[in-house]
Amino acid sequence: MRQWIALTRFLRVVLHLLSGAWVIHRTFSKLTQAQRNERVQAWAKEMLAHLAIKLVVNGSPPQSGPVLLVANHISWLDIVVMHAARHCRFVSKADVQRWPLVGGLATAAGTLYIERESRRDAMRVVHHMVEQLRSGDVLAIFPEGTTGDGSSVLPFHANLLQAAIAAQAPVQPVALHFADQTTGAISFAPCYIGDDTLLQSLWRTLKARNLEAVVSFGEPQMSGGRDRRAWASDLHQAVVSLRENPALRT
Repeated sequence: MRQWIALTRFLRVVLHLLSGAWVIHRTFSKLTQAQRNERVQAWAKEMLAHLAIKLVVNGSPPQSGPVLLVANHISWLDIVVMHAARHCRFVSKADVQRWPLVGGLATAAGTLYIERESRRDAMRVVHHMVEQLRSGDVLAIFPEGTTGDGSSVLPFHANLLQAAIAAQAPVQPVALHFADQTTGAISFAPCYIGDDTLLQSLWRTLKARNLEAVVSFGEPQMSGGRDRRAWASDLHQAVVSLRENPALRT
């Protein structure tokens, strides 16, 4: 029965991906940026529904920019979850742009791409982030630089925080975790680490029961004279605290 349910969900997910690609191809160019953002958020919420994942939002998402969201990273699903909680423009590795279908959807959602192995490209992206923040955008990064299993938060890389310092924009810590709605225990189903393939992670997610995605927004903070490394350390602790604070869990 679980296999059949998972297969049914998988077919719905594929159809939803194709539907999103069709909307982008046919209507996105006719929409204002605000309308595009609304469409992306609605599409993300529908995707979670097709995956049978309940979205739980704690704290206050930003009403407007400029702001840089800084979140821990667990899964390919994180981007969908954060878009569902609050539309934002992600900074993502350049490989995503080349993924079939998904790359087109990510680009339409406003993703900024970075060649992570290139120091020069990191500088280019920081300059672009500064421009977008100064224009009032809501950007988002995963400063761990890779995915973890959700039981802890890896150290944060500081490079991209330079954009918030240069733009004099606030940074808002965001904690993500996946849990069993019944027990509240961490769910490792959506994890995408080590030898996991995207298909394996997706199939575990499709088979999971009572899965919820919890997004906890902390308080925005300015650099306050901190350099990017000190700020990265403080933001790391803020995300850890958001994950561990039982008052933020349902």
